[in-house]
Amino acid sequence: MNANHHETSGLSRTQQITLRGPAELADALPFMLGFHPTDSVVLVALHGEHGRFGGRVRLGIPSSPREWASTADHLAECLVEGGSRSGTRPDGIVVFLCQDPGAGETGRRVMERLRPLAQRLRTACGALDIPVYEALCISDGLYFSYCCPDARCCPPDGTPLALSGTSVMAATAAYAGVQVRGSLRDMEARMKPAGRPGEEPQRSALDAAAAAIVPRILEGAEDKGREEVRETTLRLARETLRRFVEPKTPRPDGTTSPARPPMPAGATAQADAADDALIGTDEAAALIIGLQDRVTRDRAAEWMEGWEGTAALRLWRVLARRCVAPYQEHAAAPLSLAGWTAWSTGDEPTARVALGLALDADPEYTFARLLHQACNEGIDPESLRSCLRAERDTRIASAQAEPAAARRVRTRAGRSQGTRQSLRKPGRRPGGPSAGVRPSGPATARPGNGAPQRGGRRGTRSGR
Repeated sequence: MNANHHETSGLSRTQQITLRGPAELADALPFMLGFHPTDSVVLVALHGEHGRFGGRVRLGIPSSPREWASTADHLAECLVEGGSRSGTRPDGIVVFLCQDPGAGETGRRVMERLRPLAQRLRTACGALDIPVYEALCISDGLYFSYCCPDARCCPPDGTPLALSGTSVMAATAAYAGVQVRGSLRDMEARMKPAGRPGEEPQRSALDAAAAAIVPRILEGAEDKGREEVRETTLRLARETLRRFVEPKTPRPDGTTSPARPPMPAGATAQADAADDALIGTDEAAALIIGLQDRVTRDRAAEWMEGWEGTAALRLWRVLARRCVAPYQEHAAAPLSLAGWTAWSTGDEPTARVALGLALDADPEYTFARLLHQACNEGIDPESLRSCLRAERDTRIASAQAEPAAARRVRTRAGRSQGTRQSLRKPGRRPGGPSAGVRPSGPATARPGNGAPQRGGRRGTRSGR
């Protein structure tokens, strides 16, 4: 994870549950985040006398110990400043370090290796006058405490985590409708290239699309070529989007339901492979390159709810997986769209993972930074949805008004031309209106209008 962003998540503040001891804290972590945070450092704020859970921040553990001090300071400041902005400065903090053992390592070895980071996090929080009540390391199915000296409850060799779904926290989360979407690593893998040898055709398609499209995108904003690229990209995206719409099957009561049942655990790889098959390499390349244009990307963000939102999230994930080397930075656009769509449709854990990956791809990508900040600060996505709807309605109304205005112009031009032609036509009846000229038209409205005399100039602008 890039060290320039953090995330907050968790159960609704209306859900209340009492946790007792390190074991229940370790079990609660996936439910607070919505996923198992592999290779992560997590800080959770506590408030009040009873230690109510508040905001939380998560960041990938830096591979270099030289970065641990700055990372600890950054995380502590983010958590405290976020609470201060909302008027709830933390009264305490719980620290989690989550990392799987490497080759030849044990869970205890991981715990000892990360001990300096845990200590640095404790001092960083203490420097802000906030104590760390507990610091846990979770590794290899075990948890270890850096704070509890009692070997009876926190033995040095670790304590096994509770079986999945058997804790009080699991029961409360299930009742509240909170789902744990697997591990962070699995969630990220759904939005990254697989790194297989078969990526060469996609790379070649991206090279060809970039050579054809980028020069047109880089031209002036008013240039016809850029507008054509936008419309072509959006038209292709709309056509592709409909491939991801699940067909409906009738129920006995007359209603309809999705033909495909909810995916069981472990079936995401097969589902993603099926989605990948819906888009060709040339189509994916054209969409990836076309979405690098800001206006195109913003208009694609309008597919944010209902069947469009569900289908769009799958489409953006496919495009993110197609951003093979050396086009990794191009993934910032589809990943940001995936994050926005997930957030808009209520899937905050997926939104934060996608936006985090977008910032990994391009730390300066403004769209991802703004969305990530808004999501973390608990802003209702409806405010942004309303803006996008208003922009879409304005654009549609303008597009509908333009043809009507063009028809009026053509009608006036046709009448003017017909008037001039009829006034020049010989052989008209004296005193009668010319064919094709309305009696109230410009020729008959002038005093003394009648059959034009040979060589006369009445009825023309020069004859006034």
